This record gives sequence, structure tokens and C-alpha cells, in this order.
Amino acid sequence: MASEFVAHKPYKTDYSSPLRFIWSHIRRHPLAGLLMVFGAFSNAALAATVPYFGGMAFNAIIAGEGLPAAAKWALLIVLSQAMRGCLQLIRNFSAEIFAQRIERDVRDELYASLLGKSMNFHADKPVGEVMARVTNDVREMNLMMSPGMNLIIGSGMFLIVPLLAAPQLHPALLLTPAVFMILYLYTQYRFVRSLTPIAQQVRVTFGNMNAQLAETLDGVQVVKGAASEDSEIGEFNVLADEVYKRYVQQSDIEARYIPFLLFGLAVVFGFVHAVYLYQLGLISLGLIVAYFGQLNLFQFPVYSSLRSLSMAASGFASAGRILEVINAKTDLDQNEEGYAQPLKGAIEFRNVTFGYGDGKEVLHNLSFKIEPGQTVALVGQTGSGKSSVIKLINRTYDATEGEVLVDGVNVKDWNLASLRSQISIIEQDIFLFSRTISGNIGFGINEATPEQLEDAARKAQAHEFISTFPEGYETVIGQRGVTLSGGQRQRIAIARAFVTNPPVLILDDSTSAIDSATEDYIQRAIWAAASGRTTLLITHRLSQIRWADHIIVLRQGRVVAQGAHEDLLQTSDAYRRIFARYEGTSTEEFMALVQADSAKRRA
Repeated sequence: MASEFVAHKPYKTDYSSPLRFIWSHIRRHPLAGLLMVFGAFSNAALAATVPYFGGMAFNAIIAGEGLPAAAKWALLIVLSQAMRGCLQLIRNFSAEIFAQRIERDVRDELYASLLGKSMNFHADKPVGEVMARVTNDVREMNLMMSPGMNLIIGSGMFLIVPLLAAPQLHPALLLTPAVFMILYLYTQYRFVRSLTPIAQQVRVTFGNMNAQLAETLDGVQVVKGAASEDSEIGEFNVLADEVYKRYVQQSDIEARYIPFLLFGLAVVFGFVHAVYLYQLGLISLGLIVAYFGQLNLFQFPVYSSLRSLSMAASGFASAGRILEVINAKTDLDQNEEGYAQPLKGAIEFRNVTFGYGDGKEVLHNLSFKIEPGQTVALVGQTGSGKSSVIKLINRTYDATEGEVLVDGVNVKDWNLASLRSQISIIEQDIFLFSRTISGNIGFGINEATPEQLEDAARKAQAHEFISTFPEGYETVIGQRGVTLSGGQRQRIAIARAFVTNPPVLILDDSTSAIDSATEDYIQRAIWAAASGRTTLLITHRLSQIRWADHIIVLRQGRVVAQGAHEDLLQTSDAYRRIFARYEGTSTEEFMALVQADSAKRRA
């Protein structure tokens, strides 16, 4: 299974099926599992002693042995149940440890798997639906183990003990427990088969509801801005109703639980059978009491299995949904044995064609070279493929055809971690974590000192506004930086790039939300940071583009012109049209503005 990122965990998990996936996690904790099984058997065995000792006390009283004889059996009941309580404590504690460890391991594996998936996977999966699997489905696996599996194993022991104890009272008394066991197992098989698909549908509808919730909350500002609260509530209610209907279907199956009827019939038939044997003089009244108590042990598995099997069905369905994520294939791999050297900054596209998997190509036969230390601007109208170009350089995506070379080595042959750690990208859509400002600036650089963080912030013109916060660099910002302005978020992102000091710096329209006065300061910092490193600019700002060493003009995913700013103004109609439209003027008016600006700068 290809993966961008491989979790370095000592896990040997079988992902071939939900059952093998669950079993591989169970066998990872043998001691807890054995203690749970031993505790369950001991619980059932000691529970079976109560009706037996009670029957013996009954016989002693009938035989006229008096209260001392009955007290002896009563004392044995107390001692056996005290021992049973201690073993129960060990069993339940082991079961909970067992379940919590499995939940922890599954969550670790699933999280590592999600981080390892390519952007194609994440682009197709709603975040809320994935979150439902990471949180609720993993939790369902925990509940499947405890109390689910704990109850199933415990109830299984309560089924076995009467089969062992009844023949000790009289061989003929095995009939009722044996018939009950056969019918019970058959009805349980039918019950699980009918319940499993409904449990799967419950998990799916819950994931869909969670996806809608996460998407709405993520875009709550848009919802409020459009006054669409009622519409969103209506859509959510439709999904919530689907979850409700599936749960009702599950409850309908559970309500028709046949083992309840079987238990009642077993008690009646067993009692009649025992009385018949008594009339024949084959057993005593005390043995009837003991036998009736043995039959009553079936009550625990009958009543607990309704809950435990529902948990098992939900946990099994959740395991399948988790495996869908883990087994989802991705076309990228970490390539741990790949090329891993200090990056110099040479970038080359050779006949590169690329599409996002929907059958529509975004880039067509692109070819260009960028020399180490060169500042290159990518320009073009919206949708021309500029951002797609940079996503191919650090292997966020792979080219469909052709080659992308970094330092003369195909990016597919690079060690992925080494390649990405040496390329810093500041995108137009800035993402900041719900952490401190210092945590965001130093993200990915654990050893960065406070002095380095402050120096990077000063270079990005961020130190001044950070200092105005009461907590300074330890101020916790909201998710995606919603407590900051657009310009502040971009300056923090630029500071993050300065801390990493990468050989290749890519700025994807990263100053779009900064006012002109601040841009002038940041522009100087960017040029200072660009010194000695390869820098790619994606921007419409003429003030940035004209300082680039080389400019590549894209149109509809193709290179239509390359060269220096002054040369392209004279030779490329596409280049002139881009900036004429950006400035809101005609091409002739724009050229007049450019000539006036050039004359001013020469003067």
C-alpha cells in the first residue's frame, strides 16, 4: 500500500478484512485477553455453585439435619461469591484496559494513515465524514470490546456451565440445556446476519450527517452572511432523520429477539422434565432446586447478548469503515531510500501534463527551466494553472506525463520528506493552527529559539502587531487564524517561511491581503530572503513581477511566453493584456503608465 508517510510503529496489523483487522489487534494484548477469559469462566463457574449449594442446603433441611448443616452450605455460598467478586474485578479491569489499548492503537494507525494519504484522497473525502470515522467509529470498536466482547465471552461461559453441571445432577437433565444451546446459537446467527447490514447503514448515515455538520460550521460565516440558517437547519434535519430511521430499523430487529422466548420455554420445559424425574424417584427435591438454578444461568447470556451483539455488529461495521480509509490507495509514496541531499534550487519541467483525476487536464506539455538562486514569476489569468505548477514541485501531486526535476533528479526519485522540508510554500489561502503565534511561526521547526521566531517575525513585518497582544507571541489564535486580519495571517505565514530558511521559496499570491504600505516593507524582506535561494512568485502585482529575473506567462495551462519584464511588455500581447486587465485600463493606457513609471525610475 503506497503512502506518502509511513508510521514508524511496531504494529503488525492485518488489513485484509474487518475480522482479521480486529483479531490482529486482539492478539496484540494477550495477557489482558487471557485475564478477561479466565475471569469470565470463573464468574460463570462460581455463579453455578450458588444453586448447587442452595439445593444441598434444601436437602439438608428436608433430611432433618437442621440449621447447622444449612449454615455450612450458606457459608460456602458466601465464600464462593466473595471469590467471584474479586475475580470479576480483575476481569472487568482487564477488559477495560484491553478495549482502551485497542482504541488507542486503532486511532494511532488511522491518524498516521490519514496523514500519509495524498491530496487526491483528501480532496474527495468530506472532512466531517472522515472525522466520524476517526472519532465515533473508533469509539465503537472500543465499545465492541468492552462491554461488548466482555459480555459475549462472559455469556458464553454461562452457556457452557449448565451443560457441564446438568449431567452431574442426572444425565437426562442435559436434554433441555442441549436443545436450548442449539436453538440459541441458530437464532443468534440469524439475528447477527440481519443486524449487521442495518448497523453498517447506521454508521454511513451518521458519517453523512457529521460531514454536513462539519462543512456548515466551517463555513458558518458564509451561512450567516447569506441569512441561510433556516435552509441549513432543514438540510441537517433531513440527514438527522435518516440516522433516526436507521436506528429505528435496528431497534425493530432487536425488539423481535427470539432468545427471550427460548429462555422462557427452556425454563418451563426443564422444570417439567425435572419434576417428571422426581416422580420417578430419580432425583431429589434439592436437585430440582439446583437444576432450576442452573437453567436460570441462561438468563444472563440471553439478556446481555441483545446489547453485546448490537455492539459487536456496530463495532464490526466501524472496523470496515476504518479499513476503507486505511486501505485507500494513494499514488504517492515516501520513498525512504530515495535521493536526499541538500537542495541547490534548480527546477525543470520537461513536457509536463497534469490533471486532477476528473479527466480534465490542467497543464499541457509544460517545459521551462529555473536556475539555482533565480527569482521567477509565474503570471497568468485565473485558472491558467499557476498554483498547479507549484503543487508538482513538492509532489503534492504527481505529473500525469513528463518529468519534474529538482537539481536534475526526478521528484519521484527524491526522498519525499527531504524534498518537502527544503521547499517552503506560502499559499494564497493561509492556514494557521489553533495554537500560539510562536507555535504557528515555528511550525515544523521544534528547535527554533524565541529569538529566531522574533527575528523571523520582524523580517515579515509581523513583530509590531504581535507585540500589541497582551500575551505577545504566546497569544492563542482561533482556528485558521480567524481572530487575525488577512494581512496579519499572511505575515505570520511569511515569518514561518523565514524560520525554515528553505533553499526554495514559493509565494502563491501571498501578499494579496496586505495593504500597500505594509507591502512595501514585506517586499524588501522578501527580496532579502530571496537572496541566494530559488524563489517562485505567483502574483498579479506589477511591483513584484518587474523585479523577477525571469517571468513565465501561462495561459490555459500552456507556456505562451517567457523572458524579462521589459522584453515581455514589448513582445507578448498575453503579458500586456494580463496587466492591463489587472490595472483596469486598456492595453494602450497601460503601456503609457508603464513607460511613465520606467522613466520615473530611471530618473
